[in-house]
Amino acid sequence: MSMKAKRSWFLLFCLLPGLVLMALFKIHPTIEVFQKSFYLWTGIGDKPQWVGLRNFTDLFHDDVFLLSLRNTGFLMLVVPVITLFIALVNASILTRSKLRERSLYRTVFFFPSILSFVVIAILWSFIYHPTIGFLNAGLESIGLGKWALAWLGDARTVLWALAVTMIWQAAGYYMVMYMAGIDGISPELYEAASIDGATPVRQFFHITVPMLWEIIRITIIFSINGVLTISFVIVSIMTAGGPDRHSEVVMTYLYSQAFANSNFGYAMAVGVFVFIVSFLLALLSNRLTERGNN
Repeated sequence: MSMKAKRSWFLLFCLLPGLVLMALFKIHPTIEVFQKSFYLWTGIGDKPQWVGLRNFTDLFHDDVFLLSLRNTGFLMLVVPVITLFIALVNASILTRSKLRERSLYRTVFFFPSILSFVVIAILWSFIYHPTIGFLNAGLESIGLGKWALAWLGDARTVLWALAVTMIWQAAGYYMVMYMAGIDGISPELYEAASIDGATPVRQFFHITVPMLWEIIRITIIFSINGVLTISFVIVSIMTAGGPDRHSEVVMTYLYSQAFANSNFGYAMAVGVFVFIVSFLLALLSNRLTERGNN
């Protein structure tokens, strides 16, 4: 056996455990989800009943699912845009400025990213609390008591309150990624721009953003998919879908259909729909950012 063949067999042997685990815990469950979405099944002991595409057609006549889809779309649009913009601005300021407290600010901004989602949800539940919450108390202390609201109990504000929580949790994480990218940009570019009279804002838009574009493209996809994951925990703890389903998201609706209503077939159809939409959004985001790059 040649040296090249031995090297190939060695690499295959090293990759085999990871491939087996991926097949068992990723590929096989995904295939099962797609298969079960065509059945009417309680998930307990009865025999699944084939219903074809009925679960999928029912989705578009389900008012609660459509509301949860609209709420999820709102979060997937608002949270990534604001999160990545704040992260990019903070990264640029902390990297390019000469602040002596830069290390402190980096730690403070990154700190929420290492907290558990459960801890973050409980913390912000207390901040938004209508009677003992920090937010309402702060508004009253500066004479804006008439603006105090039950932020998580009002249909007009609940989604924005959840969005702020998710932005606070994720901005520091993406800030660190952007800071690593900015460190790789040649300082001569900024020096030349300064000599030519470019302001820090123009340097940000004409040097920092273009040079970080490949990292920004990746973080857009990460952030969109992250909203799906984080929203389940945040909504489950902070609002449980209330008030009157106005903060219900597709992942909490999937969970309630599977484990509260024992409607596993329908829940699997929701899961397949979310999988396809997420895949298409990732492709669309990649395509749009490629066009911007060109």
